[in-house]
Amino acid sequence: MRRAWKWMGYVLVIGGMLSLLMACGTKPDAPAGNTGSPAAMDKGKPAPDFALQDLKGNSLQLSDLQGKKVYVKYWASWCSICLAGLEDLNTLAGQENDFQVVTIVTPDAKGEKSSKEFTEWFKRQSYDNLTVLLDEDGVWAKKFEVRAFPTSYYIDADGNLVKSLPGHASNEQIIETFGGMM
Repeated sequence: MRRAWKWMGYVLVIGGMLSLLMACGTKPDAPAGNTGSPAAMDKGKPAPDFALQDLKGNSLQLSDLQGKKVYVKYWASWCSICLAGLEDLNTLAGQENDFQVVTIVTPDAKGEKSSKEFTEWFKRQSYDNLTVLLDEDGVWAKKFEVRAFPTSYYIDADGNLVKSLPGHASNEQIIETFGGMM
């Protein structure tokens, strides 16, 4: 009997760990008809030319950054994996690189705070180097085919998607990926 309880404990621990790992990753309403892997956008094609506002109301359009490589990270304030990587990403955004760092959140979608709540929350954080854009209603998240948080998009200087990856990317991985681009 004692052995059965021990095994039950193992099953519960493993189940809990799997639930935790999946907590940030899944997004239940993927675009209809697209059954590919997360971040399945066609590489080598132009990235969606988003036009979004930052937390101060300033507008930024991807085409404004033409001629620069751009790292785009979709994330959520409720995602522990996303939050764990923000300090490093803030450091990267404050360094001299040959690419621009842009982050995007989707207010009022998939459990994210409203724009006002998110902005108030983010102002209390210490990430002064991050550009955070608000994708109201997740319009651009659908065009980028975001299915998991966090998801990284690597865009070349011509505005083409070079690589997209779900999950956390370290600063070293980001720099290495851009280092391999012409």
